[in-house]
Amino acid sequence: MNIPTIPSLCLIEDDEIMGESLLDRFELEGYTVDWHRTAQSALAAVGSKDYAAVVSDIRLPDGSGEEIFIRLLERGSSLPPFLFITGHGSIDRAVALLKLGAADYITKPFDLDQLVEKVGALCGNRFSPCEEDGCRLGVSTAMRQIARTLPRLAQHAPTILITGESGVGKEVIAHEIHRLDPKNKEHPFVAVNCGAISESLLEAELFGHEKGAFTGAIRARKGMFEQADGGTLFLDEIGDTPLSMQVKLLRAVQERRIVRVGGSSEIAVNVRLICATHRDLRKMVEEGAFREDLYYRIHVIQTKIPPLRERREDILWFAHRFLEEQAAKGERKQLSRAGEEALLAHAWPGNVRELRHAIERASILTPGPLLEPEALFEQGEQPIPEDDNRELGSYLQGCEERYIRDSLARNDGHLGRTAESLGISRKNLWEKMKKLGISSAG
Repeated sequence: MNIPTIPSLCLIEDDEIMGESLLDRFELEGYTVDWHRTAQSALAAVGSKDYAAVVSDIRLPDGSGEEIFIRLLERGSSLPPFLFITGHGSIDRAVALLKLGAADYITKPFDLDQLVEKVGALCGNRFSPCEEDGCRLGVSTAMRQIARTLPRLAQHAPTILITGESGVGKEVIAHEIHRLDPKNKEHPFVAVNCGAISESLLEAELFGHEKGAFTGAIRARKGMFEQADGGTLFLDEIGDTPLSMQVKLLRAVQERRIVRVGGSSEIAVNVRLICATHRDLRKMVEEGAFREDLYYRIHVIQTKIPPLRERREDILWFAHRFLEEQAAKGERKQLSRAGEEALLAHAWPGNVRELRHAIERASILTPGPLLEPEALFEQGEQPIPEDDNRELGSYLQGCEERYIRDSLARNDGHLGRTAESLGISRKNLWEKMKKLGISSAG
């Protein structure tokens, strides 16, 4: 049996925070990484070792990534693929390097997942898919893929960022990561919504305070970081954290040490930090609303949860789970065929949270055993025509047609992207569209 070698990367980055974040992420992805902070040490390493790829910043304290690349070219030696990290002001230089033979470049601020994908393409995508891990989070392809990554994150990742629209289940994912770590069985999961606490109180809430630190502080109190010691701290809506707090939060995230309000001594904390937001943090960095150094510190690993409208196969799965929860409370109900169709046709702007509330409300307010569309949605919210005489095949075909049309619309009619989002081949998509009479224009 051939045992695949572990790809080795050369990382050239002088910024400590950026370099450490990249090192952590690539090692979690299964690479071995040599991290060089100067052009001189990187030049010697690349000239003497066999790397699968080189990831290099262009600006370095004693030269540039550009100089390293050109000097190696002048030696006439065979080079590994070079991927350059550049600021917007250096894009022209990166493009010039592409003309000289560099493999690719990426501009700051960048998405770490995109960088990992680019490096994976340069090295050859060599990781086999994980084994199935059940369907605790959903039955859609997207959620199964996320579920397969969580055990590895639970074992190795000390800092994780979860993104997605409000209501998609970011805290559920955080709880699942905590649950999957066997070391956490006796340790706490502590959650705090950074957007729900005023700026004046947030520091004391996170870091605690000493007795007499402010009016009303009649005794010392541990903050969330200390309360979560040994376990998991979940910072929800971290994008809503004021800039003044981001500086203090950066130090806590980076060093895992905090100082209580009104105190002077540092307190070490051992926590897994899971952050979540519905905001576009990269855009906020560009606009100056979120610190770039904090962004890269918490963005080592990102798990992006797609909205419910992009994974419609999860809708009825969740609905039946919520019905089971209601049955345990004494409200035993079932969805009618029209009710199921109404759920599938709804856009769910509030995602899974909205679906749960719809099922709970209908189960409580409906006297009969069946939940019809009018029970699930308020009047005028869901105009679904009743057609109780259709056979099951016709009903399923209608659901499939709507789902494909929705996917085409979300992907601007692009067949390749639509097929990928549906988890089927382009040929299979084309055959289904032909059968259902769907034009490429959607």
